[in-house]
Order: sequence, then C-alpha cells, then structure tokens
Amino acid sequence: MSSPVVEVGTELPPVTVTLRREDLVRYAGASGDFNPIHWNDRMAAALGLPGVIAHGMLTMAGAARVVTDWLTDPADLVEYGVRFTKPVIVPDDDQGTTITFSAKVDKLTDTGHAEIDITALAGEQKVLGRARAVVRLS
Repeated sequence: MSSPVVEVGTELPPVTVTLRREDLVRYAGASGDFNPIHWNDRMAAALGLPGVIAHGMLTMAGAARVVTDWLTDPADLVEYGVRFTKPVIVPDDDQGTTITFSAKVDKLTDTGHAEIDITALAGEQKVLGRARAVVRLS
C-alpha cells in the first residue's frame, strides 16, 4: 500500500476527473457504446434526460481510480461495485463537467482485506451509490 498504516477511517487521496463531449466520443469508440444519449442532446431530451450523459461505465472507471491510484499494485483490487443513482450531465462547452471521487477505509477484515467506501460528486450531486471496493492489503 502507498500508506504505511491502513486503519478504519483512512482517507485515500481524492481524484478529480473532467469529462467533455470529446471524452464521451473517445469512450464510445473504445467501448462500442454509441447510444445517442451519450452524444446527441436531441435524443437525450427525447428520452427525458436533462442533456447528454456520460457512460455509466466511464463514471465507474473514474471511481475505481481513486482506489487503484492509491494501491501500490492495482491488481490488489479484488472486488468492486457501484449503484448508479444520478446521471452525469456533460454540457456541450469547453468546461465539461467535473467529478470528484473520494474514498475512505470502512472496515478491515480478518483475511487481510480492507473494504473501502467511495463517493462520487458531480458538482454537489452524488452520482454513485453504494460504491465499494475490497482490496488486498500487502
């Protein structure tokens, strides 16, 4: 671990990610998910969305980074899951939207693992619920 002592309450360094429309296009190409709600305002509005939204898996990957950036070996991430609660709206401008990921050790297990709770905020809005990772402590 990058931290010499890991205990319940240990806070991981936050990670901030800015997503712009071009990031959504790149991710669509890499993932094969070309759903128009990720690039077309008209289609997003037709489905009742407030605008183009980031791919859920792209947001999920950003949340995992707060843990893997902290680990000495990213392979020590042994379990990870999230619940999507709010879409991440990505405006059609040069600023995009910023998501801040933070995390805290919630539990240490008898098997040498730590359970970590992750928070994802786009502005003041929590966009992931029950985001949790389990890591192997070295």
